[in-house]
Amino acid sequence: MTIKEVCEKYDITPDTLRYYERVGVIPEVTRTSGGIRNYTEEDIKWVENAICMRSAGVPVEMIIEYVRLFQMGDDTLEDRCNLLKGAKAEVEAVKKKYDDELKRLNYKIAKYEEAIQTGVLNWDDEEMKKECLNG
Repeated sequence: MTIKEVCEKYDITPDTLRYYERVGVIPEVTRTSGGIRNYTEEDIKWVENAICMRSAGVPVEMIIEYVRLFQMGDDTLEDRCNLLKGAKAEVEAVKKKYDDELKRLNYKIAKYEEAIQTGVLNWDDEEMKKECLNG
């Protein structure tokens, strides 16, 4: 598969794909005898892994370390598992932040909806605040 085909399939730019290869987010891609990138199924799996991990918010440095460990073989299984656990914890922390922000937005929306009905905007309703921010 050519770089153009890969980019079209995964909606990424050639620059992104080349960057991923250059820094080690994906291992070196198979090339033709003329030096043109020729993505094999194995290469595509690495591209999919990179896109998946980046979409989840995993830092590039962590993906690079994962690839490095993978290339070292099965002696690094525990290290890879621990690295993925660390990535998961980071993603969960970001998710919690967004969940907290959603709770705050829900509280504000509820207050405005109440104000639309009553004609009074009251931010002092502790019971609603508690329900929206802790629920």
